[in-house]
Amino acid sequence: MTRVFLWVVIGLLAVCQVAAADLEYLAVFMNNKKIGYAVEERVVTGSEVRSTETMFMTISRMGVPLSIEASETAIETVDGKPLGFEMTQKMSVMSTEASGRINDQGVLEVVTTTMGNKQTQTLPWVEGAIMTEGMRLLSEKYGLKQGTRFQAKVFTAGMMQAVDMQIEVGARQSVDLLGRVVRLTEVKSSYALPGAGQMMAVSYVDDNLDTQKSVIPIMGMNIEMVACSREFALAPVEDVSEMFRDMMLASPTRLSDLDQVKSVQYHLKPKSSDMDLSIPSTDNQTVIKNDDGSLTLTVTPIRVSQGGTFPYTGADATLKKALEANPVLQCDDPNVMALARKAVAEAPDAARAAANIETFVGQYIDQKDLSVGYASAVEVMESRQGDCTEHAVLTAALCRAVGIPAEVVIGVAYVDEFMGTIQSFGGHAWTRAWVNGHWIGLDAAFVGIGRGGYDAGHIALATGNGESSDFFSLIGSIGKFNITEAKVME
Repeated sequence: MTRVFLWVVIGLLAVCQVAAADLEYLAVFMNNKKIGYAVEERVVTGSEVRSTETMFMTISRMGVPLSIEASETAIETVDGKPLGFEMTQKMSVMSTEASGRINDQGVLEVVTTTMGNKQTQTLPWVEGAIMTEGMRLLSEKYGLKQGTRFQAKVFTAGMMQAVDMQIEVGARQSVDLLGRVVRLTEVKSSYALPGAGQMMAVSYVDDNLDTQKSVIPIMGMNIEMVACSREFALAPVEDVSEMFRDMMLASPTRLSDLDQVKSVQYHLKPKSSDMDLSIPSTDNQTVIKNDDGSLTLTVTPIRVSQGGTFPYTGADATLKKALEANPVLQCDDPNVMALARKAVAEAPDAARAAANIETFVGQYIDQKDLSVGYASAVEVMESRQGDCTEHAVLTAALCRAVGIPAEVVIGVAYVDEFMGTIQSFGGHAWTRAWVNGHWIGLDAAFVGIGRGGYDAGHIALATGNGESSDFFSLIGSIGKFNITEAKVME
C-alpha cells in the first residue's frame, strides 16, 4: 500500500503543478505534519526539456519509521512533445529504476531494473497525451482569467498512464504560505483514476504560473505541498506522521475463530454523503449497494483442499495475464523459478501446490517487520524480509512460476490486537490463486504468524498484478467508510 500511496502522490504532484520554476523547493505535509520535502527542477538543453519532481518523505508504519525517496523526470521537446521518462524509487534498502522512450511507432518502451533484474514492457502511447512541459505551455496559453476552463490528458510515469484532467481557474485570493501571506490565483484540477472515480486537487499559483501551494486529498488524508526556502524544506522531520494507524478501522464487534467461520456479513457506511464507495465483488465476496449509499458486503472464503491441474494451459485472457512476469512479480527469474519448485515439492495437484507455496512463504520470510515498504519478488527472495505485502508478492510470483495464475489483493483484514490497536481492521495484502475453477485466497503472512491464512476477516478493495497502477481503486475506498456492523453468518 505504501508504494501505491507514494506513486499516486508524486504522480499527482506532477499533473497538478500548473507550471514549475527552474528550481523550487516545497515542504510536504500530511494531515498538517511535515513529513518531508519535494524539489522541482526544469532544465533546458538544446531542444530538450527535462522536468524533474523529486520527493523525500519519512512516515511511520505502526511505529516503524520508513524513509522514502522517489524521482520522476519527464523528457520532452521545447514545444511540449513527449519523448520519454526516467524514474527511481528507494524504500529502506529496496530500490527500483525505470526508464521509457516513445519510439517512432508511438509505442512506449519501458525498462525496469530491480536488484539487477531487468524487465521490459511496451505500452501504446495515448494519442494527445502531454507531460510536464506540455502542461506548462498549455497553462500559459489559457492564462489565469477567472472562470477559464480547459482539459488535458497528462501522462505520469509513476502511474504509467495518462490522467484525464479538467482545469478551472478560480479567484485571486490571499494564501498563507507558512506565515507569509501572498496573493495567488486558485486553480482546481479535477481528475479521474481508474476505479477511483473523480477526484479534486487545488493549487495556488503566482502571476508567473509557478505553483506555490497544492492540496491533494487522498486515502482519507490531506497532502499539502508548500513552496518554501531550501533551508526549511530540507530541515529534519521531527514528528514522524503515523500513516497506517490513522487508517485503521474500528470493528463494531470482536470476531473470533475466523478460520472456522463460513462467512461474515459487513455493513460499510460512507463517512459522508458525497462519497461513492467502489468495492469489487469477487469469488470470495459479494457486494450489494443499498439505497442510502452504504454497502452490504459478505465474505465467504472458497475452500479447495484438493484438485486442479497446473500449469494452466487454457485460453482465458485474464488467467493468462495472471501468469505473466512484470517488474514486481518476476516469475521468469531463474532463481524465483527454482525457489518455486522447491516450495511446491511433490504436490500432486494445484490445490496442494498453492497450499505448499503459502506455507513455504510464511516460513521463508523470517524477518517479519514493517521497515521495507513494498518490495518486488526478487527483492523479497534476496532479503527474506518484509510484512504482508512482501508475503503476498512472493506468493503470487511463486504461483505464477509453476503455472498457477495468481494476483495480489489489497484490502483490510481483522486483527484482535496490533501495535496497541485492538479489535480493528488494518490495511493488508494477500494473494489469490486460480485453483480448480475458482479464485482462492492465500495469506502467507497470517500463516507465518500462526493464524490460519485467508479467512472471512478479509475485505478485498483491489486486485491486480502487484503494480501500483492496478491499485488506484484503493483511492476510491480507503479512508472513506466505516464498518458499522459485522455479523457472523451460519
